[in-house]
Amino acid sequence: MALSLIVNGEQRSLDIEGDTPLLWVLRDELGLKGTKFGCGAGLCGACTVHVNGQPVRSCSTPVESVSGGEITTIEGLGKGGQLHALQEAWVAHGVPQCGYCQSGQIMSAAHLLATNPAPARDDIVAAMTGNLCRCGTYSRIIAAVESVAGNSLAYDAAAAQEEN
Repeated sequence: MALSLIVNGEQRSLDIEGDTPLLWVLRDELGLKGTKFGCGAGLCGACTVHVNGQPVRSCSTPVESVSGGEITTIEGLGKGGQLHALQEAWVAHGVPQCGYCQSGQIMSAAHLLATNPAPARDDIVAAMTGNLCRCGTYSRIIAAVESVAGNSLAYDAAAAQEEN
């Protein structure tokens, strides 16, 4: 089946089975390895990407359902070779441990901030609930999102840098 997608701003044409999960198209066909396979059932959030600005679980999304759509992966989140503010905050706040869930976490947080630039802590917690982190860095994730949103009162990234 011939499909057309816009992935990270680039038009891509593929000849692939329509029921192939978007995750495997991104990873195996397009070489975008930042989006991770976690549970395969859309429950853990590791595979989260944006389709037409909305977060979706790419492991359970057939590629034919997003044909013609605009897909943004973790590789396309930053612009002009620069990290996205959330990616910088992840580093500054020491969020990654194993790092496996991080691309999905960041993509969910990016959608939250795109739709609510000044979320309250409860909004952040609610938005991130669908993304699991086996390492348990949830408090750091919340602090990183708050710092980008300008809401961080409990965590000073500059002080954290000095600690390291």
